[in-house]
Amino acid sequence: MPPPRRPLGVVTRGTTNPNRLRRVDNWIAACCAGPLRDAVDPLVVDLGYGATPVTAVELRARLAVAVRPDVRVVGLEIDPVRVAAAAASADPPWLTFARGGFELAGLRPVVVRVFNVLRQYEESAVGPAWRTMAAGLAPDGLIVEGTCDELGRLATWVLVDGSGEPRSLTLAPRLATLESPAALAERLPKALIHHNVPGTGVHALVRALDDGWRDAAAYGTFGPRQRWLRTVASVRDAGWPVLDRTARWRLGEITVAWSAVAP
Repeated sequence: MPPPRRPLGVVTRGTTNPNRLRRVDNWIAACCAGPLRDAVDPLVVDLGYGATPVTAVELRARLAVAVRPDVRVVGLEIDPVRVAAAAASADPPWLTFARGGFELAGLRPVVVRVFNVLRQYEESAVGPAWRTMAAGLAPDGLIVEGTCDELGRLATWVLVDGSGEPRSLTLAPRLATLESPAALAERLPKALIHHNVPGTGVHALVRALDDGWRDAAAYGTFGPRQRWLRTVASVRDAGWPVLDRTARWRLGEITVAWSAVAP
């Protein structure tokens, strides 16, 4: 038997909170459901779940209800102390925990969720990490990589395909507490956050959302959802390649083609 693969990566801060990743979990359940439903083994990896396993527990529960009841979630952490601490929350075979990094511990997941991990790396590490994870995916597998604030009120993520190439960027604020879309800039994925400067696609997108939000102020009379709907519609009408539809906008999301924001 070959020796176990050495985990690739470094131990990150591990900060987490209940419901912090609710927004991205619901998006995965809606937008990554096809490959999971088609898979013989609907395996999902929660990479870098942090100091407590709560977000992995929540991910398994949400996908079991929304996608299929036999979905399996494996939480991977480099820190063996965190893996040991998570054991009490395991529910095998549906939810287990193991030591692993970007090499995915030799697993072949259909979906990898990796949140608030790469933001703690250098930007130069992002592309290689995407490609390393992609090499371990099951056929038609997907990676959802992003970041959010401590309470999950501002979240952004990139959808990466099995070739390691990004497909789209999603911005997802909690509308009830959103003062301005510009607040999303500080939570952009690592691949983009240092490129949020005039003349770049991501800066122009955030600016377009901010302008649209301001111009739609009158719609705020009917609530922040109506204001956001108008904002996203104006961005789409201005020519941005918006990939999602009104049903997702109503949840406080906008997804655009990666080509529009690529550095």
